[in-house]
Amino acid sequence: MVRTESGETNRTQGGDIMKQYFKIFAVTAALALATSGVAQAKENDDDAKACSDSTLRGLYVFTASGFNVVGVAAQPKAILEVIRFNGDGTLTVPAATVSINGVIGRSPPGGTGSYMVEPDCTGSLQFGTAVSPGPKYDLFVAFKGSEIQMIQTGPGSPVFQGTAERVSR
Repeated sequence: MVRTESGETNRTQGGDIMKQYFKIFAVTAALALATSGVAQAKENDDDAKACSDSTLRGLYVFTASGFNVVGVAAQPKAILEVIRFNGDGTLTVPAATVSINGVIGRSPPGGTGSYMVEPDCTGSLQFGTAVSPGPKYDLFVAFKGSEIQMIQTGPGSPVFQGTAERVSR
């Protein structure tokens, strides 16, 4: 505290010093916390390892919804599908149930397909064979292959996307 000539006490000088110490402490603490968070993020960073076909291995459950556009009419579509990725660019479909415009259909086990995953974790997937192609998808692989975001790109004019989650290796 400082007394002025009139006898009043002035706390600004002491208060200013405390404010400066508090600011320095707050900035130092914030930098320490931020630095430790950056170090921790780097240890768990999925970007450190590139993706490839082998990133997808195991049994996944794919759920998706959207529409098939037929002419000018949008028909609602939903699917629940089990996909086994073999880690080598090939896949099989043990089971699938689809609803298109309210009509339910089930696929027999044994469906096939192929996929490709780029180092940046984007890729594509094609159900069926070269002789009898099925739906095509663009995909993004996340969380070290435990999740796949997929959007249908053909055939036709689909508006259809979903997520495949690994349930076992």
